[in-house]
Amino acid sequence: MGNSSDDTYTLEGAKEEIDILRRVEEDVIDAIENAEDEDVLQYLIEDEKLDETHDGKRGLGKVRRAVLESTLASDRLKRVVSLRGDETPKDILVPEDVTRNAKVALEAGKPVVLYGPTGTGKTTFAKQLARDTGIGYSLHTATPSWTPSDIIGGISPDYTGESLSYRTKLGCVSEGVQRARRFDVKYGVILDEITRADISKIFGPLYTAIENPHQTIFETDEGETIQLDERVNIICTMNMSDRTVNELDNAITRRFAMIELDEYEEDKRRQLFRDWLDTHVSGQTDIDDSELLRLFERDYEGINHGNESTAQGAIMRFGPMHYRDVAVFVGVACREGGEYEYDQTDSVGQAFRTYIVPRLLNSAAFPQVERIAEHYRALNDEFEEFDLAPAAELAERELEQERRQMGSYE
Repeated sequence: MGNSSDDTYTLEGAKEEIDILRRVEEDVIDAIENAEDEDVLQYLIEDEKLDETHDGKRGLGKVRRAVLESTLASDRLKRVVSLRGDETPKDILVPEDVTRNAKVALEAGKPVVLYGPTGTGKTTFAKQLARDTGIGYSLHTATPSWTPSDIIGGISPDYTGESLSYRTKLGCVSEGVQRARRFDVKYGVILDEITRADISKIFGPLYTAIENPHQTIFETDEGETIQLDERVNIICTMNMSDRTVNELDNAITRRFAMIELDEYEEDKRRQLFRDWLDTHVSGQTDIDDSELLRLFERDYEGINHGNESTAQGAIMRFGPMHYRDVAVFVGVACREGGEYEYDQTDSVGQAFRTYIVPRLLNSAAFPQVERIAEHYRALNDEFEEFDLAPAAELAERELEQERRQMGSYE
């Protein structure tokens, strides 16, 4: 088999048998379990990518499990198989103090809540943070129907037998503990958009566990007891467009490190806008991307900081990530054969109508709706090369509807 006499797989032996290893999953697992050193694992996983061959583009299959269980595999190599197929951007764009504070909090054993307005990149940063502080992570998006069992675990029906029975089912945090234990690695559990659920309700048992980390929070049918584990990093995201920190349950602010994501440094924000325009608009459309960049800046500034000429303040907090959708829409709409190939300036207003204005209106109170309509009328007058009327008209229709509703209450 090309192995040494004690059945240890050498690098030379693995290379000799690579054609067989590409075909036979069990032989790959055997090679990993009996590798002479990490060079063998690096060859199989990094050079030949046999985990992709047998486990697929992503997911925890038998080959990746074998690597994670190997005593020879370094954390770096375990991270390779854990994050295979993960397309999270590597460049961290949030302010440096945000990154440092979040990492320190996790190192100190505190769960983290990343909070701020919509569009500030909370979910992306949560994944980057989980990648940088652990070997792998899982992402779970909250819903209004979530209960404590989604976090810790509970009883669920089992229909696999001849009659209905019930089994314990792990929650996402308990699953993370089990993963960290099995592979002896640091692991991240991301709870995304937790304001969609009743935080006080779903986090009740978790609050108790944070206060008493050695307390059993769940027990499986097999008798395995689950306690919070210092190897598990809990990272939550919270959209704060419609509330302030003062409105949160005191229980979460006492037990979690609250890390705000809000304003980006101006140069980083402009670089984001430029990168999206370079990737999706420049050279693919006839649109003046420098003017589109100026529109992005004027729109962002007007929403977040107000209008100096009218001495009006900010409308609301609104993150820069929304403008990527505008750039993608314009690029697709205006390319050859696209829906707006011959009406390219119209595509910009339609993109704002499709992505930006609805997201603003979603959390706007009546005075803000008035300001949004006024803001887009002014932008439409200022940017003659773009037809922003569709964006303004959408805001005005919402304004009229709000006025009619208010009139019906009088």
